[in-house]
Parts: sequence; C-alpha cells; structure tokens
Amino acid sequence: MGAAFLLVGHDSGSGGPRALTSDEANRLAITRFRNYEAHGRAVTITVPGTAVGLVVTGSVDYQGKLGYGVVHGTGRDTSSDGLIQWTPTSVFVHPMANAPANAPASPPRSGWYGRPLQSSGSSLDSSLFIALSLGSDRPDNAQLLPQNGAAWWGRDQVDGHRVDVMTGPSSPDRSGTAGNVGYWIGSDGTMYRVRVSVASQPEPVVIDFDTHKYVPIKPAPGTTPIR
Repeated sequence: MGAAFLLVGHDSGSGGPRALTSDEANRLAITRFRNYEAHGRAVTITVPGTAVGLVVTGSVDYQGKLGYGVVHGTGRDTSSDGLIQWTPTSVFVHPMANAPANAPASPPRSGWYGRPLQSSGSSLDSSLFIALSLGSDRPDNAQLLPQNGAAWWGRDQVDGHRVDVMTGPSSPDRSGTAGNVGYWIGSDGTMYRVRVSVASQPEPVVIDFDTHKYVPIKPAPGTTPIR
C-alpha cells in the first residue's frame, strides 16, 4: 500500500508529492528525537481490523521504551477491552468488563497476563511496536532522507496545529517502502500524527499525539522498562 491515503484532508490543494526542502528534511530528521526529548507523549492508537478495530488510549515513555493504556473495541465486541502495557518484546494485558476511558495512573498489582509481542500477523502488536519506535535518542540523517524517498505531500491541521504532511524514506532493509509511513509535523519538528501501512490490513494504523494529558508510566508487575 502506498501513500495515497495521506492526501485525504490536507488543505494545501495540489502540489504534492514533491522532494523535501532542506527545512522539511531537518524537521523530519528530528521528529522522533523530539519525542525522546519530551520523555513521553500521550497517544491514541487506532488499530485496524478486518472485523472489529481497536483503540488504545494511553502514554508512551520513549526513554523507557514502555507503553501503557486502555484498549476499547470500536464495535460491539468488547472481548479485548482492558488495560495494556507493552515493551518492544512483550505485551501484558489486564482484561476488564467495563474498561475506563483512561487507564488508572497506578496499574493494578494483579490480574495481568503476559505474552511475547508478535513480530507479524497481529495488527495490534504491529501498532504497539510502531508506537514505541517513534522515539529515538538521536536525530536521523537529514541528507539521507530525501535520497531514500522521503517526500512532502501537503499541509494540514491537527487539533489546531498547522502541520506539514511528509512521508518517510524506504526502510534500510526493505527497498521500495518509501511512503508507507506518513508524518504530520509542526514547524518545530513536533510529531502530531502518524499513519503507517501494515500488512494484511486495508486501512493504516493511525497514532495521534497529545489527545489527552500525558501521565508518566508506572510499570505493571512483570514488565521491565529500559532505563
């Protein structure tokens, strides 16, 4: 799946895609570092599904590589509802019949079930891993981004923030993947939205930032955040 979905909703009219300017490349290069600098961000992750999608509302600690939130099914199926905490390698779930709108600041001390995070075959796990990967302890190489296919697509607004919509370069280990990740980036490099194509799903994963107040994450029993 390419980046055609990125054009929906931007207000710049025609013009994209085109090569990044040096300013745009610099902002794209620092956007993941901005998340790391902030320590953590509040996120809403919309997970696509063939039958029932999921929405994860929570926080991601980009220095500790730890996420925590509450999961709600987008349809009538609430079987997946509950609390969730995850690392790059593990997922911990706490099922709840009546999951709250926001995860409690202090995770329950019991009732958690752990499993390995699946590297493929699960749109939820792919979405969780993507959310954690949107922070980096150093900027990317701004000169290499345009050379590897990063592009500008247009302008938009996200929660009152004027942003440029850009697509990322091809993955170092997967040629031809330029455009699979779209970034909505502010004038200072702050990331406000990301859309990512995932295998076997017609719709992208959508991650929105600052949709609610960021709450520092307290590890649930059994999780091991990276410090």
